[in-house]
Amino acid sequence: MSERSPAPGGLALIQSLVNTLDIESGVDSLGGAEFGLPEDGLPAARELRESLRAALLAHAGHPPHRTVTPLGELLARAPLVVTVDEGDGSAALAPADEGPLLSRVAAAVAHALVEGTWTRLKACEAADCHWAYYDRSPAGRGRWCSMQVCGARAKMRRYRAKD
Repeated sequence: MSERSPAPGGLALIQSLVNTLDIESGVDSLGGAEFGLPEDGLPAARELRESLRAALLAHAGHPPHRTVTPLGELLARAPLVVTVDEGDGSAALAPADEGPLLSRVAAAVAHALVEGTWTRLKACEAADCHWAYYDRSPAGRGRWCSMQVCGARAKMRRYRAKD
């Protein structure tokens, strides 16, 4: 949907996870090898994806698209460890195991919180889209994944509604 560039760092994982569902077409690509999910892990991954989407909609000032498990409740289940770099002493949160998607997402959220980039990852305002995008606008007030597609559609709907 979007021509925007990928989100930085670990937020790219979250962006690509949320964008495994194309709401407009109904195509769900979550079962692919990209996330290394076993078949029985798909329901939990879908739950995580929609909880992330609700958080990204909130970042953009939009109401949730549906009732979901609160993201904090899901992330509280993720096993993380504190790692310390022996060279410079820097510390970071990391997944206790590189496999589970939930732990990788929790570590990415924690890192983005520290970096101050978490709220820049948003979901498109368009109800038939909700695509995840990284808002690079100076004021951080982006509303659509693409001004050329979703933004233009919204503006045209508003224009037509005035007539």
